[in-house]
Amino acid sequence: MSVESEAEDRPWQVRASVIVVAIVVVAALLGFVVLPVVQGRSAGVDAFSAICRALGLQAGSPAVRQPVSATRAEPVSLVAWTEEVIARLHNPNEENGSDLAANICASCHGADGVSPDPAFPHMAGQSAFAIYKQLHDFKNGARGNEIMASVVEQLDDEQMADIAAHFAYFTKGALDPTTPVTNDPAIVRLVERGITARGLPACASCHGAHAGGPIETPTLAGQRHEYLAAQLRAFAKGERRNDIYHRMRDIATKLTDSEIEELAAYYAGIGLYQRIK
Repeated sequence: MSVESEAEDRPWQVRASVIVVAIVVVAALLGFVVLPVVQGRSAGVDAFSAICRALGLQAGSPAVRQPVSATRAEPVSLVAWTEEVIARLHNPNEENGSDLAANICASCHGADGVSPDPAFPHMAGQSAFAIYKQLHDFKNGARGNEIMASVVEQLDDEQMADIAAHFAYFTKGALDPTTPVTNDPAIVRLVERGITARGLPACASCHGAHAGGPIETPTLAGQRHEYLAAQLRAFAKGERRNDIYHRMRDIATKLTDSEIEELAAYYAGIGLYQRIK
């Protein structure tokens, strides 16, 4: 290419470069200044914050106010199944557990784990893991109850494990298959198979014997009707929140009042408790 041709093309190259730069600048102004400011104004966001959000320097969108929550953070559960905890539950100080249970727990939950008062749950039939988790949750505030919080306040992890292991020595008696628990096939279906269309898993998938669910899953069979119904309602209302991964809250919110009552009656009518220690 001749020198004359290069000289003739240079002005066009300059003009093209200027046009490209101008387009980029205009686009940047529109995308990072004008539009964010306009959107922010309609959302009540000041111009500086809107521009910073558009540039990614602040969290949030220029078109929407940043959500503010005054909700206090609360633990779901702080239980950790360490080797030490599991070993203590399998090899407790039996004398210590017996003494603590007699002096602290028996007045409400019964000497053999069978509660004399409908307001308090049976401890008999529960695994040491289930009892330990609930005691631990009461202590750290994951589960709220003024009475239980004051009871466990002075207990350490080993003492709670000893109490849990003590009551785990009491178990359900043989079930009586000839005793009708419910005549409602819908409740039996909910317990045994669940209702997929409503997102309800089978109760027995976690709470059934040898179901293979989480080790802290409580036993429902033979539990107090009043207690079971009260806990399902507490989960449904979000008043009880120590269910890991929101499991029980998700399930309970989908149950009707009638289903809660019938499920409580179903499980309360299964089996009796006897001491096997």
